[in-house]
Amino acid sequence: MLFRPISTALIAAAALCASAASGFAQQSMPAQGHALTPAQRAEVIGLIKQELVQDPSILRDAIAALQADDQASQASAQSKAIAGSNKALFHDAADPSMGNPKASVSLVEFYDTRCPYCRAMRPEFAELIRRDPDVRVIFKDIPILGPNSVIEARALLAAQRQGHYLALQTALMSGSAETPTETYLSTLATKLGMDPVRFIRDMKDPDIASRLAANNALAQALGVTGTPAIVVGGQLVPGAVSLEDLQKLVAGAKAS
Repeated sequence: MLFRPISTALIAAAALCASAASGFAQQSMPAQGHALTPAQRAEVIGLIKQELVQDPSILRDAIAALQADDQASQASAQSKAIAGSNKALFHDAADPSMGNPKASVSLVEFYDTRCPYCRAMRPEFAELIRRDPDVRVIFKDIPILGPNSVIEARALLAAQRQGHYLALQTALMSGSAETPTETYLSTLATKLGMDPVRFIRDMKDPDIASRLAANNALAQALGVTGTPAIVVGGQLVPGAVSLEDLQKLVAGAKAS
């Protein structure tokens, strides 16, 4: 979840305090009075500073209120975006997935093969599905970490056409993050039982580039700012999470 920078909150809180104090000072002036004079303004500012020094909780409470408002606004916007993108998120037959295709709960992961936090999620997802056969994990490749990420994302979608998406995903994300040259990928495809010539040809298919572009556009629409990002039960959860947290998210989704 993104937060308004503290410096901005401080400024806004101070502005609120100043506005309130200024309004109070103006109310205390005669009805025919005008704006504060420089001397009056200096006096008001001095009073504000004195009050904040004596009771810092005023500023702390203002900052907390601003941050809570930001979080609520962002959560509401994301919830609406997820609801509006339900079909693209959970019902795109072209998306690769693991687990029960008829599960009552689906999680969507936006990820990059070269992201170390995404790599840490692989065994968590595998164990989640092993423990709960009523869960499916849908993968949305968003290569955001440079050209090698793009190549590997293309390779995965090419491997999917031969039924080897998950096998190649495991190979790429459990290895030493080697440079994905055409020779390396071709050799890997052969080891996994794919037709390497078709595999390399499919990697260059414009349709695959279009699918990746669509994934990126969807991620941006939902406010995804990094990987991994998980969508489940109408909420977007940024960052890697533990198996225990995944189970709680699934339980919450089932309950709702």
